[in-house]
Amino acid sequence: MLTTAQIMEKIKAGESSEVEFEEVRTSGMKVVVPYRQGLSDELAAFANQSGGIVIFGIADNTQQIVGVSPSGIQPLVSYISEICHDSVDPPIVDFHVDIVRVMDEAGDERRLVYVQVGKSLWLHKSGRGYFHRHGNSKREMSTEHVLRVGQNRSQARIVFFDEQAVPNTGRNTLQTDLYMRFVADDKPSSLCQRRLLVLHDDGLHATVAGILMCSRAPDRHLFNSYIQAVFYRGKIRDANYQIDAKDICGPLDEQVLGACRFVNQHDRLSARKDIGREERSQYSMRAVFEALVNAVVHRDYSIHGSRIRLFMFSDRLEIHSPGVLAGTLTIESLIDNQFTRNELLSRLLSEVSIDDGIGETVNRRYFLERRGEGVGIIFRESEGLSGRRPVYELSGGELKLTIHAAERLRSP
Repeated sequence: MLTTAQIMEKIKAGESSEVEFEEVRTSGMKVVVPYRQGLSDELAAFANQSGGIVIFGIADNTQQIVGVSPSGIQPLVSYISEICHDSVDPPIVDFHVDIVRVMDEAGDERRLVYVQVGKSLWLHKSGRGYFHRHGNSKREMSTEHVLRVGQNRSQARIVFFDEQAVPNTGRNTLQTDLYMRFVADDKPSSLCQRRLLVLHDDGLHATVAGILMCSRAPDRHLFNSYIQAVFYRGKIRDANYQIDAKDICGPLDEQVLGACRFVNQHDRLSARKDIGREERSQYSMRAVFEALVNAVVHRDYSIHGSRIRLFMFSDRLEIHSPGVLAGTLTIESLIDNQFTRNELLSRLLSEVSIDDGIGETVNRRYFLERRGEGVGIIFRESEGLSGRRPVYELSGGELKLTIHAAERLRSP
């Protein structure tokens, strides 16, 4: 995250090999300028070179601060994210979008939006080809240049997303008590060996997995890396029937426990019957625990603007996880096959013991056993309780799991 002073310094210095200015025009909720194709070229050029920043709200001809209208900010932020994911191949994942307030020459407050793009491990192609940053402009890469860069970066493809560096982070971003769960000492070399830190162009940076497991507020650096939980009275998603809602943050293991507590709390409320009748659970906590661990381990953290969502209704529980199935997995093969999108996260969670009192309930000593039994447990435990098999579905770029409530305890 850049401060207002840092943004003003870049504006004063003018466009360079690492800075680009863009004017913004909108029509309703649609961004008209900058053009999608041109902006995709600029962003890919930064990713293909050494990274850089595009500042939106600067006049093209005069390079004066004109700002972005308040109504145009959200459409612009969505527009930038869509271009990074949909107009560049492969998608740009190392980018950060933010908003700053600055004063123009007349002393009036203006809002600017900026996107910071990191140097990529991959070579990116935009709509009109391969570009790189040269001076204060982009240039199309020659065939020889493309081959040379591609060759230099080819080995980087073995690096998983959860091992990549997170911009604007460092050793101090990680909390000592959290990372000491995985290392014998707090030397930088030990943190690098466990891939909690990684040496990048400008020094040591925390990795995606390091942030997710060793920061108490991972969503400050990896937006939407939390679980959104909502409990509804009834069978439909309607704010009028919303009873409780909570954003469950913190390192991933704490998120899992927090989400389990949320389900356990409202499971008891939903199952409550007339006085004198036995109160029983609607859901197997062992199945819920496995489903939540799978969600945090296997979600696609490169997808910006989306989070894990947990919805509880009177007749079912839904868990929505960003990203399609990894590797060669299909809905049909989930119970028999295993493929890990985030190998480092998987290893780290397999080393964290459960000491919240829930361990005996879910029959687990560690958060992840890494035996590929999770989906089978979800199916057996849930079907045994409700008589109905849980359902996995792919919809809109996310994986949805539906677990049905116990038949005898469903509310009308």
